[in-house]
Amino acid sequence: MTATDPALTALAQGWCALSLLHGRIETHIERALQAKHDLSAREYSLLDVLSRQHDGDGGHLQMKQVADAVVLSQSATTRLVTRLEDRGLLERYLCPTDRRGIYTNVTEAGLELLEAARPTNDAALREALDEAAKNPELAPLVRVVETLKAPVPA
Repeated sequence: MTATDPALTALAQGWCALSLLHGRIETHIERALQAKHDLSAREYSLLDVLSRQHDGDGGHLQMKQVADAVVLSQSATTRLVTRLEDRGLLERYLCPTDRRGIYTNVTEAGLELLEAARPTNDAALREALDEAAKNPELAPLVRVVETLKAPVPA
C-alpha cells in the first residue's frame, strides 16, 4: 500500500470521522458534567465503572482493569482515583484475601453524585449524537453508535 492508495485514504478518512465524532461527544458531555456537577467526563466514567463492582467472584476490579475500562494509563487512573478519594467520592481498602491488592469502592457521596449526574451525561450524549447526525460524514457513524449494545462479560 502507498500513501495514495484509495483504500488507505478511505480508511484514514473513516478514522478521522470517528475521531471527530468522539471529540465532539466527549467535549459536549464534559461541558455539561462540569457545569452541573463539577465532574469531568473521566471522573464520571471512573465512578460509573467502579459502581458496577460486586462482592461475587471476580467482582472487584484491579487497577489495570479499571485503567482499561476508562481508557487511561495506570498512573493516570491512580491520580484520578486519588483526586476522587480526596473529594470523598471513592475509598480504597486492602483486599481481604491478598494484602498486596488494593480495591477501590465508590462512597455513598460518590454514588449520589453519580446518580445525579447520570441524566446529565445521558442527555448530553443524546444531544451530541443528534447534532452529529446532521453532518453527512458523521451520520453513518451515529447510526452505528445508536445500534451498539454493551459487550456481555465472558
